[in-house]
Amino acid sequence: MFELMKRAVKINTAKLLIFTAIFYVLSAFIIHYLEPEEFPTPFIGFWWVMTTVTTIGYGDYAPRTVPGMLYGMFLYLFGIGLIGVILGKIVDAYSYFRRMKMRGKLDYKGNNHFLLIGWSKSVQKTVEEILANKDIENDVVLIDHLKESPFVHERFHYIRGNPTDMDILQKANIGKANSVSVFASENEDEVTTDGKTLLVALAIEEYAEARNIEIYTIAEIVHEAHIRMFQYAKVDEFVLSTESFPHLMTKALLHHGSSRLFMNLISHAHGEHMWEINPDPSWKTYEDAFESLRRQGANLIADGNDLSIIRRMHDAIPPGSRLYVICDEETYRKLKLTPL
Repeated sequence: MFELMKRAVKINTAKLLIFTAIFYVLSAFIIHYLEPEEFPTPFIGFWWVMTTVTTIGYGDYAPRTVPGMLYGMFLYLFGIGLIGVILGKIVDAYSYFRRMKMRGKLDYKGNNHFLLIGWSKSVQKTVEEILANKDIENDVVLIDHLKESPFVHERFHYIRGNPTDMDILQKANIGKANSVSVFASENEDEVTTDGKTLLVALAIEEYAEARNIEIYTIAEIVHEAHIRMFQYAKVDEFVLSTESFPHLMTKALLHHGSSRLFMNLISHAHGEHMWEINPDPSWKTYEDAFESLRRQGANLIADGNDLSIIRRMHDAIPPGSRLYVICDEETYRKLKLTPL
């Protein structure tokens, strides 16, 4: 019997499942044949077989004759052994799936995800910020060369490989991504770092052109003079990795406490934060929006990256405007759920 079980473990999973199903169905007919009074239909026999091999044993049906009991004893040994082998294979398959996922070997099949390329401490903070935000339900997908996933979360997926490889971009389902962020590598000179980022941006553009799709790309750039080169790669947004530090340091020197104000605005860990909202159809001008939001406890500060709207309050709100406000999370949720 043990030798049979050892051989069963080595059998192909699909073949084992088919054999097991046939064996259980056949057992239902056998017990029905052996004890037709106790098991009047094959279905009743199948019910007894399944409760037996899964060790549930309700006791509502049981063999009464010696042949039936002998077959029941055989089913205890062989049938329960089969179900144990199948459960073991299911556990092995789940473990194999987890190992493959941790090693970045599985394709990502979702959509509207945030695709990040390159891992660093700053990227980790970005991931933590996204996943901690209750209003963001998008998955986060990372492409990097690490041996295993650097972050564990149900909404985090890791793809291991070269981000300039079209197959790797396809594995990350880049065509269905909400946006793609290319982060600068660490511990390298400015030219090498921005050169690598540029290569990735060009690969993304090549992928988009080959499939005639639009991919919104954000690139972290170390040296400001390199921006003009990235414009040829049709990068949508640029973030200078060293740009904010000198500005924040200067402001902190001139205006004590100003750096804490900036940190409050960029982190969800603090009470007030900057949020994007859709314009209400009843608002005709920026002044209409400003006054309506003010009454509800929110400050209108910008339309997209335009901070000058405070001096153009009588201007009409153009179609496609992206209004940004400063308020706490509770107020923001009310603005989303309640007609303004």
